[in-house]
Amino acid sequence: MDIKNEVLYRVYFLLFGIIVPVAIALIYRTVQISYVEGDDWRREGEYIYNKGMQPLEADRGNILSANGELLATSIPYFDLYFDPQAPAEEDFNEQLDTLAHCLAYYVLEDYTVGGAREYLLQLRDGRDRHVRLKSKVSYAEKKFIEDFPLFNLGRNRGGFIAEKRNERKRPFGILAQRTIGYVRDEAKPVGLEGYFNEELGGHPGQQIMIKVDPDKDLWMPVDDLTVIEPESGNDLVTTLDIDIQDIAENALRRAVNVHDAEWGTAVVMEVETGAVRAIANLGRTKKGWWETYNYAVGTASEPGSTFKAASVLALLEDGFLTIDDSIRIYNGKAEFYEEQMEDASPYSYRLDTLPLRDAFEISSNVGIAKTVEQFYGSKTRQNGNEGAARFVKRLKQFHLDQPIGIEILGEANPLIKEAYSEKMKWSGTTLPWMSIGYELRLTPLQLLTFYNAVANDGEMMRPYLVSEIQRFGKTVERNYPTVINRRIASRKAIEQLQELLEIVVEGERGTAHELYTDKYRFAGKTGTAQVNYKRGTYIGGHQASFVGYFPADEPKYSCIVVINKPRRGGFYGGDVAGPVFREIADNIHRIKVDLHPVMNEAPARPLAAEEMPGMNIGHQADFRKALAYLGMPVYGNPETAVSVLRPHADSLMLERRTLPEEVVPNVIGMGLRDALHVLENRNLKVAVEGVGKVRRQSIRPNTPTNGQQIKLYLR
Repeated sequence: MDIKNEVLYRVYFLLFGIIVPVAIALIYRTVQISYVEGDDWRREGEYIYNKGMQPLEADRGNILSANGELLATSIPYFDLYFDPQAPAEEDFNEQLDTLAHCLAYYVLEDYTVGGAREYLLQLRDGRDRHVRLKSKVSYAEKKFIEDFPLFNLGRNRGGFIAEKRNERKRPFGILAQRTIGYVRDEAKPVGLEGYFNEELGGHPGQQIMIKVDPDKDLWMPVDDLTVIEPESGNDLVTTLDIDIQDIAENALRRAVNVHDAEWGTAVVMEVETGAVRAIANLGRTKKGWWETYNYAVGTASEPGSTFKAASVLALLEDGFLTIDDSIRIYNGKAEFYEEQMEDASPYSYRLDTLPLRDAFEISSNVGIAKTVEQFYGSKTRQNGNEGAARFVKRLKQFHLDQPIGIEILGEANPLIKEAYSEKMKWSGTTLPWMSIGYELRLTPLQLLTFYNAVANDGEMMRPYLVSEIQRFGKTVERNYPTVINRRIASRKAIEQLQELLEIVVEGERGTAHELYTDKYRFAGKTGTAQVNYKRGTYIGGHQASFVGYFPADEPKYSCIVVINKPRRGGFYGGDVAGPVFREIADNIHRIKVDLHPVMNEAPARPLAAEEMPGMNIGHQADFRKALAYLGMPVYGNPETAVSVLRPHADSLMLERRTLPEEVVPNVIGMGLRDALHVLENRNLKVAVEGVGKVRRQSIRPNTPTNGQQIKLYLR
């Protein structure tokens, strides 16, 4: 019994004296580690053990102009850091003084050498493993600093950390800024940068990294061998012409400033291909004029009178009349379902009837609206015709109801009402007001595409901004001109509309007559639209526009200019937007050689004898070399080294010229070099007066030589 009790006592002692206290201590420590100190230990664990694949930024591709200039490029820079815990104690102590000296002179400019040394010792005693040394340094400066003592041991042994960043730069500043665009965090992508973000952005790389600070999102590569290198983005070659872009922006800036406008836009397109050569947008901001929005692509508005070209083309295409047929303009005033319409031209108020060409020349609202109503109105519909539906069908034939699909995000959709649609609020006044550019909406670029097709003899091209995608200078994708419609209307109708657009500029009463120039011919249409208006009661401003093409004979470029809400200096399209078009066209015409006729395009005519070089005396070999360079054949083969070049009919002949040895030769007609050669070989001393060829010599020919001086008179 005593033995049993003794065993129990020992078990109880072991259980309650050792096991239970230890268990309680373990439970207590577990709770303390898990809950009381849990956050600290988890941070420490991340600090020591947290590894993962982290992305490496790829170099973004360049955007280039059609001429090859850089419009946008990525400039690399580096943020430099130091991990003071990385170097071994021996390496750190050995290089401390030299490193402090280098840092004090080139990096830590606020420190003395001694101060830099103390700073490095403080860092070594601390826990920070990601100490900033310098920000945004160039590649050359980074290479210089990483060769410092200790740093040159590498990232893991020396603790030097260079983190690469890319900064997007535009070498031409704000030129085409909105068209080029940008991609930013927490912002909607804009322009070509946004549309081609995938092609430009490349593919990021990866590298295994360790977290070096539990309180910050800071990582350090474990080993350079783990790097998966990023793949650089491709380059874009745009259709933009830097010279034309600069011309358009400067002309537009002057106009919006002079007229105190709300905003303005100008677009220049190549007629044959649809390549956009310039696209300028300027809006009013507190800091002045800036490209804050792409109005050419993103703003759809009522175009006003520039739309009359589409209305007239529909009439011509349907064969309802020709440009020589007379239409009624009702002395410039008419009423449509109790809504009053008036002409702006003073010529209208004296006339009731005039030819369509004249009505278009003076931009008669009443004439166009009444004619469209006559042929497409409700009465024609009752007589079995399609009525307004036929007019809308023609507008769709001209692709005015479709977006063009330019390579920029945010293109506004056009609005062409469906005939008689209650949903689209079709009314009795819709058709006449549509015919003069109201109750519909188009962007400037969409309207320009239509005019470009007219300039291109009816072939509609899709506007485009990017011609190539390149990788390291080699083309990986090429964008060719795209045809939307081979012929939007018949050749006869297009030719008649082209004549009307020329009359607007060249006619004595044309709304753009003041823009006429005798240097080249251009064609186009003015437009003045009321904005934010309530018919008959309120006008919230005007929108002035001009759209056309040049040269009119063989169109090379089309252009549209829109100025929104001009506050001074007029508001009509011919007064506000037209001069901008003219300035753009003038400057393009001045700098583009292909717009000027070739002076020597025709075959050269044979030269008459009096037009050819003749009676020249010189060395035969020199004559042959010069004439061969000029592409002029020469005949004759005299045996003398010196010869005479004579014209004979339409040919040049070389004839012999004998120079005696014992007497003074005749050197009249020679150049100075040949004359000196001949005379000095006969021991004559030569003096010269004038320039050119020898016209007189002081000693008569055939005079015996005895070393005398001879003077040559040249002119």
